[in-house]
Amino acid sequence: MAKNAVSTAAPTKVSRDATLPVRGRVAELKLDKKLPKNIDAVVVALFTGEGDSPQLAGGDQLNDIFTNKQQSGILRQLEAVGAKGKANEVTRVPGFEDVAPVVAVGLGSAEELDDEKLRRATGTVARSLSGYENVATTIGELGLSAAVTGFGLGSYSFKGLRRAGDDDAGDGVDKPLTVHFLGGDKDEFVAAQITVEAVVLARDLVNTPSSHLYPESYAVIAANEASRYGLKTEILDENQLATDGFGGILAVGNGSVRKPRLLRLTWRNRKASKHVALVGKGVTFDTGGISIKPGANMDNMISDMGGSAAMIATIIAAARLNLKVNITATIPMAENMPSGDAFRPGDVITHYGGLTSEILNTDAEGRLILADAMALASEDNPDYLIDAATLTGAQLVSLGLRTSGVMGTDEFRDNVATTGRSVGEQAWAMPLPEELDEEIKSPVADLRNVTNSRFAGMAAAGRYLQEFVGEGIEWAHVDIAGPAYNTAGAYGYTPKRATGQPVRTFIQVLQDIAER
Repeated sequence: MAKNAVSTAAPTKVSRDATLPVRGRVAELKLDKKLPKNIDAVVVALFTGEGDSPQLAGGDQLNDIFTNKQQSGILRQLEAVGAKGKANEVTRVPGFEDVAPVVAVGLGSAEELDDEKLRRATGTVARSLSGYENVATTIGELGLSAAVTGFGLGSYSFKGLRRAGDDDAGDGVDKPLTVHFLGGDKDEFVAAQITVEAVVLARDLVNTPSSHLYPESYAVIAANEASRYGLKTEILDENQLATDGFGGILAVGNGSVRKPRLLRLTWRNRKASKHVALVGKGVTFDTGGISIKPGANMDNMISDMGGSAAMIATIIAAARLNLKVNITATIPMAENMPSGDAFRPGDVITHYGGLTSEILNTDAEGRLILADAMALASEDNPDYLIDAATLTGAQLVSLGLRTSGVMGTDEFRDNVATTGRSVGEQAWAMPLPEELDEEIKSPVADLRNVTNSRFAGMAAAGRYLQEFVGEGIEWAHVDIAGPAYNTAGAYGYTPKRATGQPVRTFIQVLQDIAER
C-alpha cells in the first residue's frame, strides 16, 4: 500500500480525541464600529430604480463612508458598466480618490426585499470575492442577521483531502477572507455567527468521505465536538446495542466491518419547561446492502448521514445560544454493506421496544435505524420529537431537489414546514394517508419496511416511522433526500455538495419553543 493511503478493508483504531480530518473554510466575520484601514473593497447593495438606473441601498452606513458626491459618482460608474440592480447581479467599479473599490450586488425591487433575498444576494457576492482578503460592507443595515448568514454561508469552500498547493479554483474563497460589518446589534451578530458555524459543521460532516467518517469515528468526532460546548455524551457500541435489543441498527450495520454505533447528546437548561428529542439518520455510506444500488452516482451516498449531521449541529448551536429548552439528540450510525453478515430480504428483525419488521428491501434501511432511535427517544417523554433523514427517492420525485417533505402530527408538522420556508430552507407539509396503514402491515411481522406499491413512497416511510413515536408526543419527520446534498451548481449561499439543510430551520423551531 502506498504511503499515507487509507485502507478500507477494516477500520483503523479511532483515537479518543479524534476530529474531522479537514474542515471547510469560510470568511471571518467581524462587527466594527467604523471602516477599518487597508480595505480591498467596500461591498454595497443596489435596488432597481426607475428605468435602467440603479439606486444605492442603505442609509447611515453609506453616508459614513461615502459623501453624496462620491455616491453619485459610484452610481455613474455602475451605470456605465451596465449595472441594473437586478437580484444577485454583481458589478465591480474602481470608486475614487481615497475610497476603496466598490463591489455592488443587486437586490431587485426595494418593495419586494425580504430576508431570503438578502441572504441569497450576500451569498452570491461572497462567492465572487475570490482573491480579496479584507472587505467591508454596508449591507448589514438592511438586515444584519440575514447579511451575516448570507456572507458566511456563501463564502464556504471545502478543499477536502487534496494536497497543499493544489488549485482551489472553483471552490469559492481561495485566500483567507475577512468581512467587516459596519455597525449593528452585537447579540444579533453573534447569534447569526453561531448559526453559520452550525451549518458549516453539518456541511463538513457530510462532505467528509466515508473512508474517514464511519460509525465508530463519526460517533467519537461528534461527541468530542459536542463536549467542547458542555453537552453530555454517550456512545453505545455494537455489543451494547445487542444487549439492549437495537435490532434495526444492528441489522443495517452488521454487514460492514465498521460496526454500528448509537450516539446520545444531551443539553439541559435549568430554566427550560419543554423537552425536545432530535433524531437523525446516520448511515455513513449506503450501498443498498443485498438490494444493492446501481453503481452510477453511488459516491453521493457519503451524504446519507445528512440528517444526523443536521441534528448534531443543531443541538450544539442550541447549547451555544443557551436556549431555554431541554434537548436530547439520539443519533443511530451504521454503514449499509453487502456481505455474508448482511441482513437479507425476507428477514424479520426485532426493534428496540419490541416491534418487529419484515425486510422486503435492504435499501430501505434508514427507517430501520431511525425506528430504534425514535423508540428510545420516546422513552424520555419529550414534548416534541423531530427526526430528519435523507430517506426516500420519492421525496425528490414529489418535491424536487430543494424542498423537504414534512410529515407528522398536524399542527407541529405545519409549524416546522412554515418555519423552514421563513428561513429560506424550502419545506412542504405532506399527509400520511390512512390507507397506508394496511400497506405497511406484514403477514409475518408487525410491519414491513416497504410497501408492495410504487406509490406514496415518502408518505409510506413516514407512516412506518409513526409506529415508533410515543403516545402524546408532537412529532415532525423531515425527509431531506434532495435538499441535504446539492448535486448541481452553487447558487445564492448554497454550495455544491453538502448544504447543511435544515439546520437553520431546526434552530429556529427550538428558539420558538424556548420562547413559548
